[in-house]
Amino acid sequence: MFKGITKRWMLNTLSVIFTIIVLIVVSLIFVITYVYQSSVEQTLSSAGNELSLVFSDYESDNTTSFNSSAREYVENFDRKEQMEVIVINSSGRVIMTSTGFTPSDKTQMPDFQDAQNNSDGYAIWNGKLLSGERAMSETRIISNSNGVMLGAVRYIVSMEPVHSRILFISVLCVAGGLAIMALVFLSGLMFIRSIVKPIGELSLIAGQIAQGDFSASEKIEHKYDDEIGDLCDAISDMAKDLQTTEQTKNDFISRVSHELRTPLTAIKGWAETMQLNEKGKLDRRTFDKGMGVIIKESARLTSIVEELLDFSRIQSGRMVLNKEKLDILAEFDETVYMLKDRAVNEGKHLLYDEPMDAMYPPVYGDSNRLKQVFLNVIDNALKYTPKGGVVAAQVIYSKDDPDIIKIIVTDTGCGIPAEDLPKVKEKFYKANQTVRGSGIGLAVADEIMNLHHGSLDIESGEGVGTTVTLTFPIYKEGDEDQPQTENVKL
Repeated sequence: MFKGITKRWMLNTLSVIFTIIVLIVVSLIFVITYVYQSSVEQTLSSAGNELSLVFSDYESDNTTSFNSSAREYVENFDRKEQMEVIVINSSGRVIMTSTGFTPSDKTQMPDFQDAQNNSDGYAIWNGKLLSGERAMSETRIISNSNGVMLGAVRYIVSMEPVHSRILFISVLCVAGGLAIMALVFLSGLMFIRSIVKPIGELSLIAGQIAQGDFSASEKIEHKYDDEIGDLCDAISDMAKDLQTTEQTKNDFISRVSHELRTPLTAIKGWAETMQLNEKGKLDRRTFDKGMGVIIKESARLTSIVEELLDFSRIQSGRMVLNKEKLDILAEFDETVYMLKDRAVNEGKHLLYDEPMDAMYPPVYGDSNRLKQVFLNVIDNALKYTPKGGVVAAQVIYSKDDPDIIKIIVTDTGCGIPAEDLPKVKEKFYKANQTVRGSGIGLAVADEIMNLHHGSLDIESGEGVGTTVTLTFPIYKEGDEDQPQTENVKL
């Protein structure tokens, strides 16, 4: 019945509360007992203090005179209903009582012996009489002016009514403590269950989500405006994100499979066709065309595989950068030159005027990785730019901002919808499904820029075109001391 959080709460919180309540109840009973006993002691003491008025300056050594005075005191004692008064002579024998009954010779009077040994001449006793009745007594020694003991007066009060009251109040305290414990237990149990029950339901739903049933998040009831409610919202958002990620991953696998299948199909087809050359049925022109296709598609496969490997390296934090001082203009110019023929073949204009007179400072980076970024950015620009469109590139270095160099690539392509723009650098995300590509190239390029402490920013308007800005920090003394590996997760 009780397990988990409920069990821990009972063992921890309830045990502490129980201990505190027990201590409070025991302390109350102790205080009540002390107060009642102190009240009886004060009553006995006030009665005993009257003796100082009756026997003050008592000089007679005559026992008969003492007995007469004591008898008169007992007969006139006005608290006979509250307590019994006993007069004891100097030899310790009871000579009279306020009740008229002489106690048995077996009656012990320890307070009488203690009073004789006490310099103050009085003592208090609390215990049981021979009859079993609980009582409290006080004995006062009567001495003459010479200090000779003439006798003693003993006051006895029954403690049964007092103990009955103490017992009654103690029972009330215990009952109150138990009632408080019951209320704490019930209210705490209701509170714990108000937490445990929804958490248990969320746990079951989370298990269903973990098994791939993302629709289970629809069962979550958002009826709490507290941390439980926040947890419900978090699990709902997590389910939506997981569903989106799962769908994106499946789309990515489908795209990559298609991207791999297309060149493999072309390679296989031309390889089978070229086998006919052994029988002399394939002319040289067709042979050369087939070899060109095989080489081109093999390069495309290599590019896809390298892209996947780079993605894996970045995911696992194993991306290694071979950084050095390099001329960013030369690296970018070489990349543009590599793509010039492609742009011409596709009927597009790739414009780039390298600044000839400017002396640009070097940057500190990995030339191969930076070329990979340049290729990805320009390749995307060409892919999404229609025939006859323009892709323009420029390198900017300004004395107004001397710590950075910017490379800006602008195209007149289809542009990116506003709702897709914030996601285009995310892994697996691909805004335009009609154009070839795995959907991770831009994510890899963005992380390579981050590894170089730079940035990749995208501005776009649907139907207008896209502008990609690459920002690089210039080389500074001490950059060689930076680590060559970075633990970056996409």
